[in-house]
Amino acid sequence: MPSLTNEFIASAITARFGNRILDVSHAEDILTVTIEANSNIEIIQSLIADKHLQFHFLTDLCGLHYPDRKGSELAVVYLLHSFVNNIRIRIKIFTDAETPVVKSLTPLFQAANWMERETFDFFGIRFEGHPNLKRILNMDEMTDFPLRKHFPLEDPTREDKNDKYFGR
Repeated sequence: MPSLTNEFIASAITARFGNRILDVSHAEDILTVTIEANSNIEIIQSLIADKHLQFHFLTDLCGLHYPDRKGSELAVVYLLHSFVNNIRIRIKIFTDAETPVVKSLTPLFQAANWMERETFDFFGIRFEGHPNLKRILNMDEMTDFPLRKHFPLEDPTREDKNDKYFGR
């Protein structure tokens, strides 16, 4: 068995899933693989099941907003860890902002439950198959998603924030 370098893992994933792998890069010594959104369950399941890779731990799951990427404005990023090999991998998927739906990872990782709820709460990404997808930190009455870039950072109706006092 060759050593588990980022290059080896990238070539193994690319050989197995071919055109469903959209991009492979390295950032801060972590392999980053961008995949088709509808392939997240199958590809991540294979990373878990592979007897050499053993990516059994979901370290993090988060959302990102790229407003300039028309048609793929929202991203979900998964950070997986193989304790056996002491190596991490970052998996990215993109979806549009109009109908942001991706498959839930809760069947693979119970820890994905709250992480997906938080991502839904702040970015509006719906996780298909999630057992209880509802807001976790914001009020249920909120109609917008505060971590999208168009969300206003300040309340424009406040009268105590006169710009002349803040050098603006």
